[in-house]
Amino acid sequence: MQPSVLEVNESKLTALIEEWLEEDIGTGDVTTLSTIPAQGVSTGIIHVKEDGILAGLPVAERVFRVVDPTLVFEAKAVEGGPLRKGDLVAVVTGSTRSILLGERLALNLMQRLSGIATRTRSFVDALEGLPTRLVDTRKTTPGHRMLEKYAVRVGGGHNHRFGLYDAVMIKDNHIKGAGGITPAVEAARERIPHTMKIEVEVESFPQLEEALQAGADVIMLDNMSVEDMKTAVHRIKAQAPHVIVEASGNVNLDTVQAIASSGVDVISVGRLTYSVNALDISLDLNERKGDAS
Repeated sequence: MQPSVLEVNESKLTALIEEWLEEDIGTGDVTTLSTIPAQGVSTGIIHVKEDGILAGLPVAERVFRVVDPTLVFEAKAVEGGPLRKGDLVAVVTGSTRSILLGERLALNLMQRLSGIATRTRSFVDALEGLPTRLVDTRKTTPGHRMLEKYAVRVGGGHNHRFGLYDAVMIKDNHIKGAGGITPAVEAARERIPHTMKIEVEVESFPQLEEALQAGADVIMLDNMSVEDMKTAVHRIKAQAPHVIVEASGNVNLDTVQAIASSGVDVISVGRLTYSVNALDISLDLNERKGDAS
């Protein structure tokens, strides 16, 4: 498995966590500081309250270590593995004050990322046995793209471009602004390195033919019917078999198999990272609620 986004951007992740902690803690946690003895020691028991896929375990650990390097974090579940309601995720031991300072941020991040991984896995499962690649989009929470795209990978999906800087994607507004697909592709080709691909979004067969003639490397079929996608894929592969075909729009768990059956190489799904339900994960001090006799 290739290095995770977290490993590659370790310093960036730490800086983000410090910023998020400052947002939450400000000048100090007045409740914890006024009620919890400075010498108090506890064990935080992190557990899940519904089924799902775990993502963000190393992020939660980093949060607690940034709060207090003396805290001991022990993972009890596997990143990317399935969780069942009631499963133990991790335990963190040490200063009670420190555990409470990091609790909310650690849980918020792990809940969000696990929700993304869980939804992604459901799409991956729906595509099982098919060669189509599932990818995300730029529809991410500002400031959280690195983590949310990481969660997609944990769930078994793949990443599309990370931002506006690492690929050319000519969409409807670019086509309008440039005066057509051909001038847009020609202008982009003159300015980008030879190692960068050009993707063009098309909504009709005339646009498809223009994109092929212009030499697009990737063609996105946007909001087409499955039958039209099948026709489009046949035309593209007959004329330019090297061109990658992507499908986008109206993709959900009820439609993704049919879309994949059209022969497209890639399906991009914005809902992998937006409007996702967070997985319900909790932290209890010293004993889980309901465990006491």
